[in-house]
Amino acid sequence: MARVGLTAERLTRAGAELADEVGFDQVTVSVLARRFDVKVASLYSHLKNSQDLKTKIALFALEELADRVAAALAGRAGKDALAAFANVYRDYAREHPGRYAAAQLRLTPEAAAASAGGRHAQMTRAILRGYDLTEPDQTHAVRLLGSVFHGYVSLEMGGGFSHSAPDTQETWSRVLDALDALLRNWPAP
Repeated sequence: MARVGLTAERLTRAGAELADEVGFDQVTVSVLARRFDVKVASLYSHLKNSQDLKTKIALFALEELADRVAAALAGRAGKDALAAFANVYRDYAREHPGRYAAAQLRLTPEAAAASAGGRHAQMTRAILRGYDLTEPDQTHAVRLLGSVFHGYVSLEMGGGFSHSAPDTQETWSRVLDALDALLRNWPAP
């Protein structure tokens, strides 16, 4: 078996592509080695094990998603920023289902601290500043948005909305309208 210029970055990208093709749960060092037509042992100078590979894919996905969100949010505020943020998450999950699943991986505290997860939280809070929310309401709203976006996308991708009208895009627009209205009229404690 020939060497193919393996690096941790190249393996991570290939693992992310593989996750999109076969599902994040199916990604292992063995499967990745077959993709490169090398022995599994060849990968262990770049990866500790399959969990390390999955963590690297998760970090890659979080960074990639954060970059897309940042680009979409530039120059936007209020409902326009909320919709741009939400649409990036939904589009990313549809385009990269394995990477989206990877972004949900529970990370060690050290990996989480080094991840783009903090950027995601900062961007969410930046959107919420346009709604004049302060703590602890801002944290409640961050959790609400994450739950709604992830829940909707997960149900949609799992086929949960595919057997009934109206179209899921119409529902998604209504969900964003409802979130905007809620954030503008956040209930007092």
